[in-house]
Amino acid sequence: MRLPVSGYHSGIAQSLMVHMVSPASLDVLESQPARSPLSVVLLAAAGAVCAVMEGRSLTEALAAVPSPLRPAAQAVSFHAMRQLGWASAISSGLVQRSPGTQFDALLNVSLSLLKVASSDAGEVQALPGMPVYAAHTVVNQAVTAAAGQRSLAAYKGLLNACLRRFLRERDAIEAAVGDLPEARWNHPRWWVERLRQSYPDQWQTILAAANVPAPLTVRVNTRRASRDQVRDAFLAAGVSSEPVGPAGLVLAEARPVTQLPGFAEGWWSVQDAAAQQAAVLLAVRAGERVLDACAAPGGKTAHLLENADVELLALDSDAARLARVEQNLDRLGLRSDRVALAAGDAADLDAWWDGRPFDAVLADVPCTASGIVRRHPDIRWLRRAPDVARTAALQARIVDALWRTVAPGGRLLYVTCSIFPEEGERQAQAFAQRHADAQRQDAPGQLLPVAVGATPQAQHDGFFYALFAKQS
Repeated sequence: MRLPVSGYHSGIAQSLMVHMVSPASLDVLESQPARSPLSVVLLAAAGAVCAVMEGRSLTEALAAVPSPLRPAAQAVSFHAMRQLGWASAISSGLVQRSPGTQFDALLNVSLSLLKVASSDAGEVQALPGMPVYAAHTVVNQAVTAAAGQRSLAAYKGLLNACLRRFLRERDAIEAAVGDLPEARWNHPRWWVERLRQSYPDQWQTILAAANVPAPLTVRVNTRRASRDQVRDAFLAAGVSSEPVGPAGLVLAEARPVTQLPGFAEGWWSVQDAAAQQAAVLLAVRAGERVLDACAAPGGKTAHLLENADVELLALDSDAARLARVEQNLDRLGLRSDRVALAAGDAADLDAWWDGRPFDAVLADVPCTASGIVRRHPDIRWLRRAPDVARTAALQARIVDALWRTVAPGGRLLYVTCSIFPEEGERQAQAFAQRHADAQRQDAPGQLLPVAVGATPQAQHDGFFYALFAKQS
């Protein structure tokens, strides 16, 4: 599969998922929770990767994978997304005339595994969450995967030849693509250049951080449990954790949330350490009227309610996503007659605002999500360079409208999970220039992602925070 471009052929991802994992295979997988053969995992991961090339999110694609297979398919597809620039460059040199998209997808996923493979899988010191197999296992299982598919069986010899050639000539093949920005950094060229210009001293570290699998970080719901109580429960389940921030825990080992104690009871929520700063910075107080604009899926909404007894409106433009907010609040025991949910465009006040001002507004506005790429490695391949300007324009429209809803003496916290200055500091400065009654308060500003060489509890995603108070 070549690198994604605008106008990528419609229907490819669905076709790949249908043909590479047959209905009969799905029935077997659903009925057999035991570990699936790597050949089946490779097919599912290739289908998910191809879905991203079509413009769908990796999360959406993996949701269609049978649940017993999903954890392994996720691990492999996430890894493949983190190596897609490198693998695409390598495969382009190995195959002058590709047999088709399905072949490309399987080749790229297999190459991504060979990059971290060895003659003995136990010899590799892998990062948490990184799938590592012996090189011969990857090759044999990839060929088995191709042989078992009608659309790929004729090309199993070509796939075998490509993978074995890579192993034989690895040093020369990698050297040939080493100067290509996409291959070296596994990000689109425009993304690399934008970061190089914005952060001349830090851009390489930022790009490297995006390829480090993120630890599982949770925020304790202090209305239902103490942090020590949750930490002890995790330890009893065989998972150690370390405190982070006022109410967070970073787990030493990631597990499905439903397999960890306290999830169903609403003791905690999954939330990155950087995201946990939002509710702390807005510092809502009991009795205040609060707006969480662009609220879905509700992590920050819940944190605000955990911190104080407030009258809160959770607003989101997507009614379906708003249902997730409701589900999360129900699980955490935070629903009450003082909490309302509304669907509407945050910039269209006539559609949802009753005219009563808010004491505090959380404006976690839409953005490119460039700061959370390590948790969502498909984002870099889904975004296009013009998206930055488009989201910046949308952000300005939203915050200008929301500022009208802030009571005199109230405050607005502008938040994005982006590392592009157009969505962060430049946006905050422009907002202050447009609104003479906005006084900027202390806030972290740009938080760049921390991952390389850092302990799990020191790691966090990239976020931007700007706090404004409205003059009375």
